[in-house]
Amino acid sequence: MDFLNFLDFKITDIIDIILVAVLLYYIYKLVRGSVAINIFIGIVIIWGFWKLTELLEMEMISSMVGGFMQVGLIALIIVFQQEIRKFLLMIGSTNFANKRNFIKRFRFLKTDGIGTNIDVDAILGACEIMGESKTGAILVIKRNNSLDFVKSSGDQMYVEVNQPILGSIFYKNSPLHDGAAVIEDNYVTATRVILPVSNERNIPLRFGLRHRAAVGITERTDALALVVSEETGNISYIKNGEFVLFKDLTELGNMMKEDLI
Repeated sequence: MDFLNFLDFKITDIIDIILVAVLLYYIYKLVRGSVAINIFIGIVIIWGFWKLTELLEMEMISSMVGGFMQVGLIALIIVFQQEIRKFLLMIGSTNFANKRNFIKRFRFLKTDGIGTNIDVDAILGACEIMGESKTGAILVIKRNNSLDFVKSSGDQMYVEVNQPILGSIFYKNSPLHDGAAVIEDNYVTATRVILPVSNERNIPLRFGLRHRAAVGITERTDALALVVSEETGNISYIKNGEFVLFKDLTELGNMMKEDLI
């Protein structure tokens, strides 16, 4: 019977559905928590209405909505400029292409026993001490995307990460404390780095330029950022342009080690 034809699924149909679901999930993940989420939901609703009118063979309204969707593509590229950049960065990232991390993303296989060469404990130990003394700091930890475009704005350095070094860099009377420090492969490779500041309006007003700079660099790259507030001494963890919540430093350390795999 004709009305049962939709049950005649091929393997390519199943793959098609899975790919669309994954694509929509990553798009939603990119725009979640921003004003763009409302635009995204609106587009999904209009697209669903368009397909419904096509299915019901309502040619006039279908052609009108279809024309709107085609003309609106250029406007959508402008509106979602930042989100498109992040999406392309995520797809082109070597972290995504890496087999081990690709498997980890889809949770097909556990990656226990795989470690990182970055001394996360030393970094968090330094942040804890700086937090107690309310010493402002911002640390950017490289993963896969190059940070050369921001490192060039600061002073080049090559010193192994340890707690005293990080504390001395951000000591209030130190000439190096102003700006961010970049960490690559367990070495501080640049200090006094100027970071791009995010224009995201959903960042709470209690966060200052340090936090906006941390959000900015994690929007443009896959780097991780740690910020110690000069006002409160609180430590913030930023990844993919978003603040990541944690209960204590132990949980934060575990999250960072997993993200750095």
